[in-house]
Amino acid sequence: MKQSLQLRLGQQLTMTPQLQQAIRLLQLSSLDLQAEVQTILDSNLMLERSDEPQELPVQPEALAAQVAADTRAETEIEIGTVANDTLPDELPVDSSWDDIYDPSDGATSYSRGEDEDWDPCERYAGAGESLREHLYWQMRLTPFNDRDMALATAIIDAIDESGYLTLSLEEICQGPREQFAVTLAEAEAVLKLVQHFDPQGVGARSPAECLLLQLEALPNDTLWLAEARYLVEQHLELLANRDFSALIRRLKVSREALQGIIALIQSLDPYPGARLSNTAPQYVVPDVLVYRQRDAWRVELNPDSTPKVRINARYAALARRAGQSSGDSNCLKNHLQEARWFLKSLQNRNETLLKVATCIVERQREFLERGDEHMKPLILRDIAEVLGLHESTISRVTTQKYMHTPRGLYELKFFFSSHVGTSDGGECSSTAIRAMIRKLIQAEDAGKPLSDDKIAKLLETEGIQVARRTVAKYREAMSIPSSSDRKRLV
Repeated sequence: MKQSLQLRLGQQLTMTPQLQQAIRLLQLSSLDLQAEVQTILDSNLMLERSDEPQELPVQPEALAAQVAADTRAETEIEIGTVANDTLPDELPVDSSWDDIYDPSDGATSYSRGEDEDWDPCERYAGAGESLREHLYWQMRLTPFNDRDMALATAIIDAIDESGYLTLSLEEICQGPREQFAVTLAEAEAVLKLVQHFDPQGVGARSPAECLLLQLEALPNDTLWLAEARYLVEQHLELLANRDFSALIRRLKVSREALQGIIALIQSLDPYPGARLSNTAPQYVVPDVLVYRQRDAWRVELNPDSTPKVRINARYAALARRAGQSSGDSNCLKNHLQEARWFLKSLQNRNETLLKVATCIVERQREFLERGDEHMKPLILRDIAEVLGLHESTISRVTTQKYMHTPRGLYELKFFFSSHVGTSDGGECSSTAIRAMIRKLIQAEDAGKPLSDDKIAKLLETEGIQVARRTVAKYREAMSIPSSSDRKRLV
């Protein structure tokens, strides 16, 4: 077999490090973007926040004037003002930042453990108290002996996040019996004490016991208290099935009295443990602000969620003055070029986000003015064709990005929805159909709620052709119970 050299021409798509960075920043949420910016600020000495004052090094007046003239055009680079002619040539394709820039050159490793100003309690800021911790705190305030303390600890460990006891008393006693000779009667007595802890109803073994514990904590002069206890003890299943006629016969009360009894039971909490949670609250910061000015809708980026960074004038001047062969010069120039590309990626992210948000507002103008029922069908391809972008780019931009409008705070994904056909050959958004279903249910007779089939027929009279299964799917997506569960005593 003869060997030979051949020259072939071909085309292939490659991603430069700049494009990889731009794509990564594009899909980050506002909180993740702030964390990414902070990481870059810690590793790149050329970048600083715009709200920090710039300090140039002390030097002779002539040299200072020359440095200021040379660096005026490139050191004041901020988001939204990056000029294409100030950017250097692109890096080689199919490479990474670490291949070009040495992260160890001039970069300061950041570790919270080495930071003198680090607060060890910072990680717990904003986190609530869990149910188990809350019960432990009350247990330590209760005068238990060692035997009862071991039983109370085992009981609290067997309580789930909803506040219910998940193990039997026999199983709970197995742990303390390794140290103490405990009995089921002692465990029952300790359980009664734990069941009087806050929140009321904790430690119950069934929903009926949970409701009874909360009823016992009410004052004796509470209206319909005795009847409510009897209903929970004997006829809770009838109440769950909404068999109001049977309840009236069993309790021997009038319809108005049964309404008061049911209202008292509905004021109780069947999941008392859900009130306490140790998860930190997640705050949503809008990326885009939409407001109406006169007869036009205005769209702008939220300045609070947009990072404001720039190139440090002092270090940029040092990079221009440094020699060509020194190691410090290469480090400064590498950091300067990396900072320029990072700022350009931020600018591209903001411009793309603003374009997509503006296009969405133009398409969903009737929704902003008239409500959910006027939401128009919209898919990613529609926005991509208007802006000349790929659908994957639109998907990245609309993921975990939020828009603040006069109607509320919405994720950009909310404005995209499927559609169904109408009788006149048009299209109706699924969001609009859900709003219509919710409106019909809110206006229904509480004694005779609308079934899914009846709702489908009512929508058909409006020209919207949907099946009963589709109505059921939309209803369940809105967490609306079925017609039998919506039946109320009137």
